[in-house]
Amino acid sequence: QVQLVESGGGLVQAGGSLRLSCAASGRTVSAYSMGWFRQAPGKEREFVAAISWSGQNTDYANFVKGRFSISRDNAKNTAYLQLNSLKPEDTAVYYCAASSLGRTWPVVTTPRSYAYWGQGTQVTVSS
Repeated sequence: QVQLVESGGGLVQAGGSLRLSCAASGRTVSAYSMGWFRQAPGKEREFVAAISWSGQNTDYANFVKGRFSISRDNAKNTAYLQLNSLKPEDTAVYYCAASSLGRTWPVVTTPRSYAYWGQGTQVTVSS
C-alpha cells in the first residue's frame, strides 16, 4: 500500500505556472505507474497525465499537451506535474494517483483504474 500527499497548488494569474508535487510513503512509488487527475466544481474527475514507473513513457490529455509536463524522481519517491500557460479553465483540485496495475503500461485513463489517491491540491487560475 502507498500513501500519497500532493502539494504546490495555489492561486496564479492566467499565463502563470505552478509545479505540483506528489510525495509517496509506504510502498515505493517505483512500483507503480502514476497519474494526475483533476476535478472542477460540478464536474467529474478527469485524466490529466500519466507516467510509467521508469519515467520513460508519458501520456497526456489533449487539453494539456504542450502546457503540462509530468515527471518523477523515484529516488525521492515523488511525482511532479509542471503546469505552464495556465488558463482559468484549469481551475480545479488536482489529485495524484497510483495505478491499480502496478508497473503496467500503458495505463487506462479512468479514475477507477487507480488504487491509491492523495487528498488533492487546489489550483485556482484568475483571469
